[in-house]
Amino acid sequence: MVRAFDRHKSSSFNLRKMLESLPGRQSHSSIQPSSGGSSPKEMKKVGSPFILSNDKGPVLRLSKEGGGALDEGPSDIDLMKERFAKLLLGEDMSGGGKGVSSALALSNAITNLAASVFGEQKRLEPMSPERKARWRKEVDWLLSVTDHIVELVPSQQQSPDGTTMEVMVTRQRGDLLVNIPALRKLDAMLIDCLDNFKGQNEFNYVDSKDENGSEKAGKQRENGKWWIPTVKIPPGGLSEATRKWLQYQKDSVNQVLKAALAINAQILTEMEIPESYIESLPKNGRASLGDAVYKSITDDSFDPEQFLATMDLSSEHKILDLKNRIEASIVIWQRKMNQKDGKSSWGLAVSAEKRELFEERAETILLILKHQFPGIAQSSLDITKIQYNKDVGHAVLESYSRVLESLASAVINRIDDVLYADNIARNSSTESDGKQSQSEHEEKMNLEDTSSMTLMDFMGWNTDQGDDVKKSNSTGDLDQFLKGGNEKLMVTKTPDHIITNKKISYLERLEKLGGMRSPTARH
Repeated sequence: MVRAFDRHKSSSFNLRKMLESLPGRQSHSSIQPSSGGSSPKEMKKVGSPFILSNDKGPVLRLSKEGGGALDEGPSDIDLMKERFAKLLLGEDMSGGGKGVSSALALSNAITNLAASVFGEQKRLEPMSPERKARWRKEVDWLLSVTDHIVELVPSQQQSPDGTTMEVMVTRQRGDLLVNIPALRKLDAMLIDCLDNFKGQNEFNYVDSKDENGSEKAGKQRENGKWWIPTVKIPPGGLSEATRKWLQYQKDSVNQVLKAALAINAQILTEMEIPESYIESLPKNGRASLGDAVYKSITDDSFDPEQFLATMDLSSEHKILDLKNRIEASIVIWQRKMNQKDGKSSWGLAVSAEKRELFEERAETILLILKHQFPGIAQSSLDITKIQYNKDVGHAVLESYSRVLESLASAVINRIDDVLYADNIARNSSTESDGKQSQSEHEEKMNLEDTSSMTLMDFMGWNTDQGDDVKKSNSTGDLDQFLKGGNEKLMVTKTPDHIITNKKISYLERLEKLGGMRSPTARH
């Protein structure tokens, strides 16, 4: 019994020593001095998260001062995991399955990324290296999804024995294979365009908080965007080389805008129209457009430019309302042309040829509106298509082209601000030079007139006036004077500029001239 108890005691004692030797247990009991014979204040606990120091308090081991990596940002792998986790969950972080579709989640991810990186392009300046690197890195992650959207295509393969056979191989889907490289090229062109403004010093920007910033903004900008910095131009305007270079940059970005618009319009056309949108449509195109617009579109002599000139496009709301009505009428006419059952509520009251003509006219108006107002908000049809779209490839192409379209439109607006401010500066300089030259000319003429004046000119004594007085005393001249109907009442020798004290009334003048006015009284 005693031997058994001793064995039990020794085993329990060894177990306790083993537990005390673990790091977690040792941190509460063991204290080890530091090397070099340092003082007890410099001693540290083994396993403690803090480091004791002479001049500082406890420092975290994982901080920068402690030599750790706690303050470093998340790695690329962690960011990628977070992005794709949100995509898989459909933006529903609760995991309850109430999230949106994968296509809409990916579309929102690209839109939100562009909004956080670009924001509202307020200045013509290069992107910072951090923003540029973030955009390229994260947009590559989101676009990598399209590498796995494939289709089967036939391919010729040759076997080892020399025979040729046709097999089906996978390839990236056709629309993605064409449009993704094109959009990447447009993306690079826009960023290069912003990089071209590095080092320019002929114009700068003044914030609205500046003492004269709000006043200048009111003169230079009419769109009411007071939060955008005001362009400051030298008094004489920009140089001719800079003006031509700005115009060239604007033309280049305009080509990018047109390409992005074309890709976006094509993708939206290929998306299916949701049933919820179709159910909300009226019965016919007249009810959607209104009598006045319907009459203008269906008129025999139709001119789209003249039609838009007669419409009220003074605000974004009115432009968007016209766009929504025209798109709804196009959908109605297309459904009626494709409708086979003539007895349904979509009955053919107008011939198919006329409906096709009306549809072409409406699409022409929409195309002009999109090019004339590129920054306009999306229509109800576009929003509904994007919301109910299930095709991931279409979602990526639509969102990527849309954010590039918005960026290109913003860059063009900023270039227009600079050109507009330059035009104002040149006009004001021309007007000031013209006024200065006119004032100098008038001053010179006044000096010449003053130097050539005589005493008679200064007093108003004109020699011609004396001759008129002499002629008026003769009878022949008087008859000619009366026949001509010229009623000169002041036929005196008194100069015009000398004021006499005696005032002669109008009646007295008539009495003195009374004998001369009646030919029979002289006889």
